[in-house]
Amino acid sequence: MALQAGIVGLPNVGKSTLFNAVSNNAKAQASNYRFCTIDPNVGLVDVPDPRMNKLAELVVPDRIVPTQIEIVDIAGLVRGASKGEGLGNKFLGNIREVDAIIHVIRCFEDENILREEGAINPVSDKEIIDTELQLKDLDSVEKKISKTEKMIRVDPKLKTELDVLIKCKEHLQKGKSIRELNLDKDDKLAIADLFLLTDKPVLYVANVDEASMHTGNKFSEQLKEAIKTENAELIVMNNNIEAQISELENEEDKRMFMEEYHMVEPALDRLIHSAYKLLNLFTYFTAGVQEVRAWTIHQGWKAPQAAGVIHTDFEKGFIKAEVISYEDFISLGSEAACREAGKLRIEGKDYVVKDGDVMHFRFNV
Repeated sequence: MALQAGIVGLPNVGKSTLFNAVSNNAKAQASNYRFCTIDPNVGLVDVPDPRMNKLAELVVPDRIVPTQIEIVDIAGLVRGASKGEGLGNKFLGNIREVDAIIHVIRCFEDENILREEGAINPVSDKEIIDTELQLKDLDSVEKKISKTEKMIRVDPKLKTELDVLIKCKEHLQKGKSIRELNLDKDDKLAIADLFLLTDKPVLYVANVDEASMHTGNKFSEQLKEAIKTENAELIVMNNNIEAQISELENEEDKRMFMEEYHMVEPALDRLIHSAYKLLNLFTYFTAGVQEVRAWTIHQGWKAPQAAGVIHTDFEKGFIKAEVISYEDFISLGSEAACREAGKLRIEGKDYVVKDGDVMHFRFNV
């Protein structure tokens, strides 16, 4: 399953630069990324995972297949988007379809880059988009409240659902997003069909100046303070530097460039890893001479569910799973060595897959 993340942001915040950095990085043959254009503004990008490369060094497969993330460069936003202004309907519709939002916010000063909103103010920029999403969600919630109030006369059990909807309405009216409400699993069932925009997990990208790329600055600190109650992730990066790195096709040139800027890894890698953390995603591997492959699952999934990511027949006819921990595989050097050392385990339907597990499934259909 490919995680889909949508990049949003006001004009001139570095949103397109970030998308182009991913695109360019993916096109470079020596890069960790591949890029496949689906639309003019959608691409599939490989998820960097050094564990897969280490497994491949031991197994020497015919090919390596990483898991992928789908990046969507969502149409720009203007005030009034919730009422259909500008590209508002397209913008909000695209957000409704993604799993997570990557919200790029300008945290740098540059008189050569226009800014319609006046002085640099990351908190205000964040609130502009938040407000439009909240207004759209409020409209959705109010419509369902009206419908539920009529239905409750026939089905009194809907009272619990109505209570949750009213709680959401009051929260949105205070200018707060649904993800801050910390609804439990049962409460979320009441709003699941609405696909509320402000319930989406958010990864904020503080696009800072070059001098602040490692330390952050006063603007990124303001943003950090503003989102502390949101259970969101924050990445501080310089999008222009990332774009320059992505244009380098030679790995040695890329390494030297990053050394010059005292970088251990591209910030794009951290961004993708943070998106996975935000959505509670894990990776497991299959490793054989034909291929070493990474598969994405949700944290807490059991073996049959994980098998189903490969093919639905694997889940339907699941018998058992052969499991080796990543650490054991690397330390012992092969599946055969792990089997001989008793490190290959046979697990059943109730086994909860761990991040990094190397697995083979037995099934019958």
